[in-house]
Amino acid sequence: MNPLVTQTAAAPTTPETTPGTTVGLFDPITLRGQEFRNRLWVAPMCQYSAELEDGVPTDWHLVHLGSLARGGAGAVIAEATSVTPEGRISPQDLGLWNDAQLEAFRPITAFIRSQGSVPGVQLAHAGRKASTFRPWSDEQGTVPADRGGWATVAPSALAFEGYDEPVALTTAEVADLVEAFRVAARRSVDAGFELIELHAAHGYLLHQFLSPLSNRRDDQYGGPLENRARFLLEVVAAVRAEVGDGFPLLVRFSATDWADGGWNEDDTATVAAWSRDAGADLFDISTGGLVAGVSIPVGLGYQVRFAEHVRTRGEVETGAVGLIVGAQQADDVVASGQADVVLMAREFLRDPHFPLRAAAELGVELDYWPSPYLRAPFRVR
Repeated sequence: MNPLVTQTAAAPTTPETTPGTTVGLFDPITLRGQEFRNRLWVAPMCQYSAELEDGVPTDWHLVHLGSLARGGAGAVIAEATSVTPEGRISPQDLGLWNDAQLEAFRPITAFIRSQGSVPGVQLAHAGRKASTFRPWSDEQGTVPADRGGWATVAPSALAFEGYDEPVALTTAEVADLVEAFRVAARRSVDAGFELIELHAAHGYLLHQFLSPLSNRRDDQYGGPLENRARFLLEVVAAVRAEVGDGFPLLVRFSATDWADGGWNEDDTATVAAWSRDAGADLFDISTGGLVAGVSIPVGLGYQVRFAEHVRTRGEVETGAVGLIVGAQQADDVVASGQADVVLMAREFLRDPHFPLRAAAELGVELDYWPSPYLRAPFRVR
């Protein structure tokens, strides 16, 4: 039982299966009454393309996200969307801290829904990894204030390698950020999103509180695991209370820092179970991002084992990510019980219609091919 948050909510539900049957990639899954047409979802992918630096989505985001929904994904989760201006990874990131952003998201969520996919958003705060140049810039590190950057915050005044030192948050400021996540969750619902994912991975603020490598606090948010998890659990509980029982809520974790003395998969499983008790439904399991210079054994499906570990040990539903690039590979993850859903990123960039192609390769007949495209269905030769 979650030792910090006593609030409980209705348990997520999944379709019943006959004993001995196998669940496949294209079988539906239901969370809190929301049915997803398959278990192949689009992972959040930062676009760094809000060129006016106002956090407002543009036509780029409409076409980018809309094409992924048209391509047959069960859910399309919009990129890391900051709950405050200072929480953006780069000045070109999206946000949901004002109503102009909310209004601009509405046609995007409406189009995603019209294509049969569930529109989702990842709410985030980058903490000490905020205010950075976007990846294709000729420069790296922290954007200076005279060029649109800002001072960053973190649980402790410990810099990420190559970035400016952040300011340690006060207890009152932590409470303000819990409120910022709650308000952004309300805007998410009002914007038409039907799923929220909280970003507690990749070295961003919620992850920074979880890991002892970045959290050196001596108050109620630092020290033992229960304290380091407190901020995340307060955010989960606040968001659940705001959106109500019938709304899917995910958390993305980095299951390991890949560093001695850091956050690990057992911690992740424990806190996932606590987060479930606080109102979260499914856990999207990635790894890394907290510290630079670590050795990561990258290869096909290299993070799937962490999703399986958290699923088994935490007794929670999970999503698998990490160089999952093929139809059979993705189907095997679900069919073997390693994870409940598969979230893909780069393969969707290479082929926005990957689910339609994957279904053909697996011999699955779909009834959601876009009608204007029926002259060109994928066929296995």
